[in-house]
Amino acid sequence: MLTKPPVKERAEALSSEMTDEQQAAIRVLANELHRLNQAVIGCVDAGLSVELQRTARHHSEDGFWGDLLVPIVVKQR
Repeated sequence: MLTKPPVKERAEALSSEMTDEQQAAIRVLANELHRLNQAVIGCVDAGLSVELQRTARHHSEDGFWGDLLVPIVVKQR
């Protein structure tokens, strides 16, 4: 049975195939996702439930796409 390489190795292999501009964009995305996750944790700790829902998909003229999100927040207490 074939097994996939660990995530870190797969990510490193993919990043070596990316341009400097693409790698910089990924770093920005990773940093912003970390901030988003911290904000979600803050909301949950404050007594809110948070669901991130896709509201649209952005497409480039070259066929690339990305999901756009909006938070759905529910007060529990």
